[in-house]
Amino acid sequence: MSDFWSPFVKNLVPYVPGEQPKIANLVKLNTNENPYGPSPQVISAIQAELNDSLRLYPDPDGERLKQAIAKHYSVTAEHVFVGNGSDEVLAHIFHGLFQHEGPLLFPDISYSFYPVYCGLYGIPFEAIPLNDEFQIQVEDYQRPNAGIIFPNPNAPTGCLLALDAIEALLKANQRSVVVVDEAYIDFGGESAIALVNRYPNLLVTQTLSKSRSLAGLRVGLAVGHPRLIEALERIKNSFNSFPLDRLALAGATAAFEDQDYFEKTCQAVIESRACLVADLQALGFDVLPSAANFVFARHPHYVGEELAAALRERHVLVRHFKRPRIDSFLRITIGTPEQNAALVAALKDYGVHQ
Repeated sequence: MSDFWSPFVKNLVPYVPGEQPKIANLVKLNTNENPYGPSPQVISAIQAELNDSLRLYPDPDGERLKQAIAKHYSVTAEHVFVGNGSDEVLAHIFHGLFQHEGPLLFPDISYSFYPVYCGLYGIPFEAIPLNDEFQIQVEDYQRPNAGIIFPNPNAPTGCLLALDAIEALLKANQRSVVVVDEAYIDFGGESAIALVNRYPNLLVTQTLSKSRSLAGLRVGLAVGHPRLIEALERIKNSFNSFPLDRLALAGATAAFEDQDYFEKTCQAVIESRACLVADLQALGFDVLPSAANFVFARHPHYVGEELAAALRERHVLVRHFKRPRIDSFLRITIGTPEQNAALVAALKDYGVHQ
């Protein structure tokens, strides 16, 4: 803390990201990165941009990328917004669409950046409890609000809200913006983008960090009614007109153009998830149903924090949250079959059993 800080800065409670270790030879299953590298077409596209053109600014509107996204989701480019990671896209949403009278609603167990953004932009909020099965109850969101946001599948639980339930929520909140944060949708869910042409209050965000293996490139997007997109563009162009560089634009566009690779790697993660769930259940873990590239699991005979520490001693990283209702759980990213086997072996070495 410094005397030069404003009172505003002193009161902020920043988001704490998952550990990015400096130690080699760790099995890293703590930050939901894709275990498979990006499409070879992505690498080629980025390499093609490594030339004298880097002295020039990138396209501030990312038109070619927007066109690729629009084609993929059967919408127009006017329905698409792109930014420097989905966290930046979410920041613009909070700033441009949620600063109204009344509270923003989101689940009590959810992406922990949401309350951080509320603090940053001075947005009142209500955290709506998940039910005993850690599921979102649509009827709980039928109350006055200035907006609704939730991840689908939820994070860190991995539980999926069906598309018909999302539509019911939209119908019940037609005077509020509803944001569906789909960072993990490609691993087992149906995107709510299918509803954007019917509901002008719906905005769907996604990231290329997970299913398209580009966490290091930082590209996020939103799809919704052009009036909502216009608000985000106004915020963006009042903050940073060039959020995506030439390499990111080229790589992200290529990722959307290589559908075969995308589908192949997503399917590999889904198959590995099923195997890991079976292995964990054989060791006595309770595992929540997951449609994401991670599982949320607890063991009735072991403390979650102690298990995470024991795994780290055995060179396996998982994520533990010291938060009410979920401090007994571990969030475990789906790795390659070899990485998942290393996790199971480390648990057995620690003595975990049914």
